[in-house]
Amino acid sequence: MGTDSSNGAHQHSLTDLCTEGARLYATALRTGRVGRIEVEAAPCLIDFALLHPDPDDPEWLRPVAPSTALAQRIYPIEREIQERRRLTMDLTDSFEEFMTISKQASPSIHAITVLEGFNRIHDALDLAMSESRKEVLTVQPGGGRSEHVLSEAIKRSKPLIDRGISVRTLYQHTVRHSQRTFAYVDHMAGAKVEIRTLEQLIERMIICDDNVAFIPAREDRKIALELRHPGLVAYLTKVFENLWHHATPLVEPLPSTPGLEGITEVQRSIAKLLVEGLVDEAIARRLGMNVRTCRAHIARLAVSLGSGSRAQLGYLIARSGILGAKD
Repeated sequence: MGTDSSNGAHQHSLTDLCTEGARLYATALRTGRVGRIEVEAAPCLIDFALLHPDPDDPEWLRPVAPSTALAQRIYPIEREIQERRRLTMDLTDSFEEFMTISKQASPSIHAITVLEGFNRIHDALDLAMSESRKEVLTVQPGGGRSEHVLSEAIKRSKPLIDRGISVRTLYQHTVRHSQRTFAYVDHMAGAKVEIRTLEQLIERMIICDDNVAFIPAREDRKIALELRHPGLVAYLTKVFENLWHHATPLVEPLPSTPGLEGITEVQRSIAKLLVEGLVDEAIARRLGMNVRTCRAHIARLAVSLGSGSRAQLGYLIARSGILGAKD
């Protein structure tokens, strides 16, 4: 619907007519006209063509019949609907031959679809989720999510929740330090949403029922694979279930780590990767945190173990016994 652009302080749609505009239009309909000077408080009435000049006296404005004003605005909408219906029928007709061929083709042809571009990936995800009937499984590596990402997650999850579809999500332990994550959990309270965390995860993955799985095909996630082969989907579901079994519910604290007092579970994870020879950037990426946070943990670990250098830190980690305490 149109908006009033002549007065920046008086912008609204016709479906949300301002109080003064509604009052003056009603007055004009009852009395047959309204003074032009009165309408200065509601210029929207002229912008929306609800009033027109009185041909006998330019100081007055006469109302346009509501049925006429309504018809003028409904007609283009109905015409657009009809055009879209025709387009739908034309598209259906043009694809009918290809649909027949597709039904006769081997199922393996459609087992893997390459999706390029965020829009196409999101469209495919939305379609798959709309077709879900039981459960959606997701693996989300990395640390705490931004407010925008969590808002999108809420938007995407809501239709599933409204239909009673359960959602299980795996995050990394580092999201436990994100207040936004717990705000997201509070928002989903009462819904069939479960979240667990692990120290390390595989790449991002989304599985809808037993029908389709999505995995990234490139590190920047601009290309994804849509997998519909039953064997592939079943295999990835088993991978998820194995990770889920070893993960800790977000609402529960992480198991305590025996060993030196003051060394956290995250620091123990970092210590393990330090001994493996990974550099700070690789450790941060593996554990889903930024490099600065990773280095702060390494510094605290060094203080706890009494290390004066990076080389000595590796030696003291091995001597401390913290790496073998949980294995």
